[in-house]
Amino acid sequence: MSQLDDFNQAVIKEFRANKGKVGGQMEGMPMILVTMTGAKSGRTIVKPLVYSKDGDRVVIVASFAGAPINPPWYHNLMKNPVATVEIGTEKFQVRAKATTGEERERLFNQHAAQMPIFNDYKKKTSRQIPVLVLERT
Repeated sequence: MSQLDDFNQAVIKEFRANKGKVGGQMEGMPMILVTMTGAKSGRTIVKPLVYSKDGDRVVIVASFAGAPINPPWYHNLMKNPVATVEIGTEKFQVRAKATTGEERERLFNQHAAQMPIFNDYKKKTSRQIPVLVLERT
């Protein structure tokens, strides 16, 4: 995981240095930083994630690039749903909530319409990929 951690740290640094803009393979993708509490460690963790919007809500998808398991950040937000989000230069507190049923389906499809790679991730795994909403507190 250290390669992924190194990549994430570089994205976080670039995001903060460029008011929310990043280049490379993430260029043009809508990026946020989510600061959360580790489910097991209790430590503060920052993850760069792509997002979409549903009204005032921020939508994130726990695809883990189609891996057979959910990403660690999903478990962190399920155990400790209060987090901080950075979008551009704006920073605010949110509460994460997993969606279900028709709402989950609608939000996944809306997210994948904006970023078609998520349809590829869906095809790569047999698990139902969680869709979370982050609502301002």
